[in-house]
Amino acid sequence: MQDASTQLLACIPRLRRYARALIGNRTGADDLVQDTLERGLQKLALFQQDSNMRAWLFGIMHNMHVDRIRKPTLMTEELDDNTPMPHVKATQTQGLEIRDMEYALRQLPTEQREILLLVALEEMTYDEVAASLGIPVGTVMSRLSRAREKLRAVMEGRTIISPLKVVK
Repeated sequence: MQDASTQLLACIPRLRRYARALIGNRTGADDLVQDTLERGLQKLALFQQDSNMRAWLFGIMHNMHVDRIRKPTLMTEELDDNTPMPHVKATQTQGLEIRDMEYALRQLPTEQREILLLVALEEMTYDEVAASLGIPVGTVMSRLSRAREKLRAVMEGRTIISPLKVVK
């Protein structure tokens, strides 16, 4: 069994990938990961060795992200001649598909986007997502279902009409 600090370090690539998908901004995502790791290291003594380090860290990241949404700040990223730009060999079609997917993901409510990214991108189980976000598994399943349907509709250019009625 690995010690807790080794487990924590092994989670960094997945934390970065999820944060970038969640925030959509490299600098903001890196800040969120750094803050998550800092909080995780501070609270490492509270981590239970027989539990899932990845789910624990994603829970910390989720809570920090929610706190940031409640206190919005303007995130900027400076670009200059020395800023490394990723070299991607993509066709125009692939670039447009990626742009459309990013747009569709931004149309989802935050709570649906988080769950969709944790399940689809991070390949977490429903139980791990529920533990990370502190919600029941049934809520994970229903939000994921609604997220997938809305994402599908946005990608196809359809509008979803909710069967729910407003009751006053």
